[in-house]
Amino acid sequence: MAPDTRTDRVKRFFGIDPALAVDDSAFHADDSYVEEEPSVADALLYLFPTIPGTVAYLKELFPFVGWIFHYNLTWLLGDFIAGVTVGFVVVPQGMAYAKLANLPPEFGLYTSFVGFILYWAFATSKDITIGAVAVMSTIVGNIVINVQSSHPDLAAETIARSLALISGIVLLFLGLIRFGFLVEFISLVAIGSFMTGSAISIASGQVPGLLGISDVNTRQPTYLVIIDTLKGLPRTKLDAAMGLSALFGLYFIRWFCNYMGRKNPRRQKMWFFLSTLRMAFIVILYILVSWLANRTVTDPKKAKFKILGPVPSGFQHVGAPELNIEILQALGPDIPMTILVLLIEHISISKSFGRVNNYIINPSQELVAIGFTNVFGPFLGGYPATGSFSRTAIKSKAGVRTPLAGIFTAIIVLLALYALTSVFFYIPSAGLCAIIIHAVGDLISPPREVYQYWQTSPLEFVIFFAGVFVSIFTSIENGIYVTVGASAAVLLFRIAKSPGRFLGKVNVQTVTRDSVRGGAAYTGESAVERGHTAFLDINRNDVSNPEINMKSPYPGVFVYRFGEGLNYINSARHLDHLTIYIFKHTRRTQLNKYDKIGDRPWNDPGPRRGQATDTEEIAARPTLRAVILDFTGVNALDVTAAQALIDLRNQFNRYAAPDHVEWHFAGVSNRWTKRALVASGFGTDSRRNRVIVGSAPSSDDKSELEPLIGAAETGGDWSRAGGSLKGAETSSKAREVDIEAAGADAEVSRVSSKNVGGRRLVPIYGVNRPFFHIDIETAVASTVQNLQGRGSEWSGRE
Repeated sequence: MAPDTRTDRVKRFFGIDPALAVDDSAFHADDSYVEEEPSVADALLYLFPTIPGTVAYLKELFPFVGWIFHYNLTWLLGDFIAGVTVGFVVVPQGMAYAKLANLPPEFGLYTSFVGFILYWAFATSKDITIGAVAVMSTIVGNIVINVQSSHPDLAAETIARSLALISGIVLLFLGLIRFGFLVEFISLVAIGSFMTGSAISIASGQVPGLLGISDVNTRQPTYLVIIDTLKGLPRTKLDAAMGLSALFGLYFIRWFCNYMGRKNPRRQKMWFFLSTLRMAFIVILYILVSWLANRTVTDPKKAKFKILGPVPSGFQHVGAPELNIEILQALGPDIPMTILVLLIEHISISKSFGRVNNYIINPSQELVAIGFTNVFGPFLGGYPATGSFSRTAIKSKAGVRTPLAGIFTAIIVLLALYALTSVFFYIPSAGLCAIIIHAVGDLISPPREVYQYWQTSPLEFVIFFAGVFVSIFTSIENGIYVTVGASAAVLLFRIAKSPGRFLGKVNVQTVTRDSVRGGAAYTGESAVERGHTAFLDINRNDVSNPEINMKSPYPGVFVYRFGEGLNYINSARHLDHLTIYIFKHTRRTQLNKYDKIGDRPWNDPGPRRGQATDTEEIAARPTLRAVILDFTGVNALDVTAAQALIDLRNQFNRYAAPDHVEWHFAGVSNRWTKRALVASGFGTDSRRNRVIVGSAPSSDDKSELEPLIGAAETGGDWSRAGGSLKGAETSSKAREVDIEAAGADAEVSRVSSKNVGGRRLVPIYGVNRPFFHIDIETAVASTVQNLQGRGSEWSGRE
């Protein structure tokens, strides 16, 4: 028999029988795919801006360019209706929220106007509305009080405008460098808890104003506000009649309109718009009542009940906001909280409505939008602005078509500033309190949502209520810090304690459900596809059926899957788990390594004096042959984790001496992870790499058998040069690895060598990395072949 040529060996490397080939010259070693390691230069070039990348960045920065040229009359009508509808809501809300910020009512209108007039140019959400909101206004009010306690010379408007400018600069910078992913670190539970706690705190603080109870400090912890309000009930004034009736009217109109909309679906749109206008209707009604009661009053302090008072017309506070060292030092501790709340409210709301209305927002671009709004807003008198949940919901239901609807809302606010300020004089303060209570009520998480937290994650359910209680008993700021911090701690804990699983092999048949229902015997007639090998948790912690016949992949071979990555936080836990389990289920290659008791290490002292060693039980265990690590869930490898793998390899080699342990990796898809593993001495073997460079091992050397790799078909000729096999069809054979002698009962690997229409087999991963595999099945097949090729024999039982 003629000896194998180099070409024959390369063909066998790809699982191809040399006898099937028509022309040996049609398949060359230089057709092999060899992986190149990424370099630092590659990473730097990836970060370096290109001309197409710069153009794409500019298009992202001004997304309106993508839709403005398609604007039409249908869109115009939808935007006009939605914009005007929101305008009737934002005017009373803006003035009410300015009170929460300890500012005159006109500042709420300034803030809302700037948000509506600017957002459309940077928007990636058609529904969101930027302006004065209840939660942010409350936090601004708290900051104003705290800063004025130590800097009484600073006016409230100066503090609020400077805070907006500083926050806007930070947000704009984060958006421009595309750091919107930071929002993803804030969990849904943290957002829900923050909104619920804030709504309860804000509503509780408005009850004294609703009832006309004076001398209640509404800036203290919520539970104290509630206690003081209950104590002050005997001091209730005529304001209670205005406030309670207005609050009842708001809820009654909403209930009635929703009821009529369900009863008469044809007119549901009409009832929706009537419900939306309920705030404007209540404000107009109570302005009329207040005017009738106080029409002869010129001093608001002499009114029969508390009224809003004079509101200046137009923009009376235009100019650059004051910014100096004193203000920066005074506001420094409060800037992180302000930025956090601006992010939470805006991004969470825009994402929610994007999912509802089937579009995707760009968080980084949204940061640019709110950043630019808060940078420019203070020059017209605005304070920190962000997205509003209630107004966004109204805008969405009103049928908004594009972000340009904000222009029409801005026009309504502008008309209110210049034409209606004299009318605002008679607005009852209790009515504004009713509007605030009614608006923030929608921010409270409904019971069904909280119950879903309990069903999904009981631990996060506890975090939710912890945040709410902290908000009620301390402050809104502490509540958000607690929930965000607790959520981050849970995330780190889960990463640090992520479970790794040892996998066993099962043979899976794809069948119909009825064929296995009730444990009926399987005849094979209902199979949809042929069987395949799968790997499940060998300890059955994955709720798999305990009746399944699960086997070890191969004696002395262990398959381990990482749960949530491998990094410096959890590497010690994973590798300790590997060591303990493998030592428990294997034995040393040399059973009688220690001749004297004094030679044994302290952590392996053996039996006590006078006790016999259970040599039969130990000898029945397999020796450690190979470790297969499933890196499907590992995207990056840091220095700590890489060094831990190196230490573990050295420890296993000492344990298995004089043999050596093979290390195989499945599902390594990141180039930098491969580079880290190769730099740590994994993935390659110099004896097996010689087939690539042309110095193949001899056929008699079983210890250097060519490893199995994953290959797949591709189009084109077998040969770059000739094309002698182009269009030819050859018969199909298979290369199988028989491991029956080792107790395995399933096919491990089958690589087709069929050539149809010029298609050829190529390696999926580089042939210079033979220990990196596409999946676990390929890794096990390669491992088994290597062990059998080395002539390894197992002396125990499976």
